[in-house]
Amino acid sequence: MTSLELEALLGLLGHARHIVIGTDSSSRPDAARIAEAWGGPVLATVTWPETAASWLRQARRFATPEPEAWVVSATPAGWAGMARRLLLSTAWSPHRTFATAALAGYPLPGLRGAHADGTTWETR
Repeated sequence: MTSLELEALLGLLGHARHIVIGTDSSSRPDAARIAEAWGGPVLATVTWPETAASWLRQARRFATPEPEAWVVSATPAGWAGMARRLLLSTAWSPHRTFATAALAGYPLPGLRGAHADGTTWETR
């Protein structure tokens, strides 16, 4: 994650008072950078494997605190199963979710994020 990407991602979070951070195993360092830079309350940090039987346990931990915003740092492969489980089994909303550049263009309407150059994106 670039410094410009991190700055843009924090800008997208706006005036959120608290967040939940989600990450796959390979993206943990970026998730840690986000938490440190955020500086506000992180209600939970949830890590999930790229492959799992159902991701149900992780999805519930990710969605349950009902933060003002969710932040995702994951690879497309690591996010695919988790996103599917979130949609099927929780009240999670992609419209309150912000992601790193790796998920730019991920086919989930409402998902927003930052590119490495600091510009932002939104999936429609």
